[in-house]
Amino acid sequence: MSKAAAAIIGTGLVIAFAVLGGQLATALVDFKTWDRVVTVKGLSEREYPADQVIWPIQFTEAGNDLSALYDTLESHSDKITAFLTTSGISADDISFNQPVITDKLAQQYGGDNRVEFRYSASQTVTVYSTDVDVVRKAMPDISDLVKQGIVFSNQQWDAQPQYVFSRLNEVKPDMIEEATVNAREVAEKFARDSQSRIGKIKRANQGQFTITPRDAHQPHIKKVRVVSTIEYTLTD
Repeated sequence: MSKAAAAIIGTGLVIAFAVLGGQLATALVDFKTWDRVVTVKGLSEREYPADQVIWPIQFTEAGNDLSALYDTLESHSDKITAFLTTSGISADDISFNQPVITDKLAQQYGGDNRVEFRYSASQTVTVYSTDVDVVRKAMPDISDLVKQGIVFSNQQWDAQPQYVFSRLNEVKPDMIEEATVNAREVAEKFARDSQSRIGKIKRANQGQFTITPRDAHQPHIKKVRVVSTIEYTLTD
């Protein structure tokens, strides 16, 4: 090989190593930059009215004549239905469960079998409606039916009204955006305090949405909350 050819090859190798070294240095800087991150959380919390209500109206009755007991339950159901429809609740939103009958004598083993009423019964009329305000307005007035001999079981856990917010998918995009903006504001403040700059998002976790009542006195107002966790890279 001639000296000229060897010189050309040598020069080429020097240039190649120089370029490779520069690329490695850049890659190292980029890697170190990518490794410098700040993890922040962004909150979005809003309140919305419930758009569905489930109102179980449970009542009880007792007697010694089973046939007459069924007639009484049917009469009470009719009175409750009339009250609900008069209050503006659609008949299509009202449903009836099968009555639950308990034979007290059949449940006793020995001892004194004397009971005032052999049979006790309970039945539930359920309102499932999207007219939340109409239903809520009717709730306090149902106590007027007590004067007609209807005994309600309002203290039972399964006889409490339930309020539902079903439009979560509609509000998700805006709340996620708000949480992301809040997270970036926190990250930018951290960067300023550390004399750095915010780079790209390295990792993001949307977070889980939670829906809870505003408080025990206003269960029809729902608090929707999400906390997003985001990692940003930091650059000098």
